[in-house]
Amino acid sequence: QVQLVESGGGLVQAGGPLRLSCAASGLTFTSHTIGWFRQAPGKEREFVGAISRSGSSTIYADSVKGRLTISRDNAKNTVYLQMNSLKPEDTAVYSCAAAWRPSSLTTMTTTRAYDYWGQGTQVTVSS
Repeated sequence: QVQLVESGGGLVQAGGPLRLSCAASGLTFTSHTIGWFRQAPGKEREFVGAISRSGSSTIYADSVKGRLTISRDNAKNTVYLQMNSLKPEDTAVYSCAAAWRPSSLTTMTTTRAYDYWGQGTQVTVSS
């Protein structure tokens, strides 16, 4: 049974940092691209970023580029989303997702590219 569990969400002031984690189990972690998505109230889920299976490549949405960094520790089956200079508009439920397909990261920016999803963790940025 595949499980993706996000943690690290919470309330943070604008300008502050936060690090989210996505712990995976029940799958061959190194065979999966991992993506991060977020969904704000009343809005559709949107792509945040993704990291390749080896961790050597990443891709980010323009709205977060330069402020958010994705990394992974394959020995711990965990992916991290380091968020800096947070803005109130970053407030959302953040979810990680895993995809088993040898595709370019440029094809991994939509929800339908992913096979497994976590439940999400709430991030609230106060102004």
